[in-house]
Amino acid sequence: MSAAALIYCTCPSRAEALRIGQAVVEARLAACANVLDGMTSVYRWQGRIEQASEAVLILKTRSELASAATERVRSLHAYDVPAILVLPVTGGHAPFLNWIAAETDCPHDDAAMI
Repeated sequence: MSAAALIYCTCPSRAEALRIGQAVVEARLAACANVLDGMTSVYRWQGRIEQASEAVLILKTRSELASAATERVRSLHAYDVPAILVLPVTGGHAPFLNWIAAETDCPHDDAAMI
């Protein structure tokens, strides 16, 4: 079984998170995309404290695809400096982890460029 990873990303809107998630899943760089809407972020940007409504995108993938999936997310993202974090999965329900591996099992050299 391949090691799994989660990719956590914040997006400026639910629509953008869905668009990015759809593209990454279609390219088989992730098995699943979850969009959590209605988050409020407080952060420092260019010397000021900012506050914004955002949507969280969580992608379920294999660790060996994390770099390609991260690059795909970055290329589709509206922010100059998007928050994209790869989190290793150290365990879980084996049938679900097998499903992630199966749904991302294809040649990815071409898929990453879609």
